[in-house]
Amino acid sequence: MQLQDFVINDIKPLSITDKISDLQLLFNQLTYSHIPIQKDGVYLGCISETDAHCFESAKSIIECNYTIEGFFVRQTTNWLDVLEAFAQNDSNIMPILDQNNKYLGYYELNDIIHLFNETPFFSEPGGILIVEKGIHDYSFSEISQIVESNDGKLLGAFISKMDSDLVRITIKVGNASINEVIQTFRRYSYNIISGHQEDSYIESLKDRSQYLDKYLNM
Repeated sequence: MQLQDFVINDIKPLSITDKISDLQLLFNQLTYSHIPIQKDGVYLGCISETDAHCFESAKSIIECNYTIEGFFVRQTTNWLDVLEAFAQNDSNIMPILDQNNKYLGYYELNDIIHLFNETPFFSEPGGILIVEKGIHDYSFSEISQIVESNDGKLLGAFISKMDSDLVRITIKVGNASINEVIQTFRRYSYNIISGHQEDSYIESLKDRSQYLDKYLNM
């Protein structure tokens, strides 16, 4: 399904000359975090629900225009960049402009997440693995090699956390024993943060620890 199929037009942007009470009423009727604002038919940006309820109802939106957030995406923006725009602006509504900056409508966050859920990363069966390594020591080519050397298929991988020293990578592996993949990652000096299937190495250590406790308590 094309991303353009998710364009929604049921809410028109409010005019900057409208009252704050109009904005507050719209928020009370909807579950959106932001409402688009325009001036003379030109999109200016969005006002958040939090800001809208801080103002006196009798004021005009133009008196509070300093709170307008000018985020948007283009109709040609790919779905992953659209999802990033949602995250960066902490919004569940994303205005869409064409190349001439004409307002076309908006995307709703749930629809874009639905697209993400249809990707093989989520839709195909497999195991989820989270690994960690020094930020200068990892490579995606190495990660792919580790998975494929165990006859697995790399269904997706992304950096889920990064700081000055370490990077954390979330991986989905298909057609392979996740435990064998885990052991190979360990041999390549990756720290295993989480494996969503049984990690026999950890289970073995637990078993030995329990046996030792029983032996010492005899």
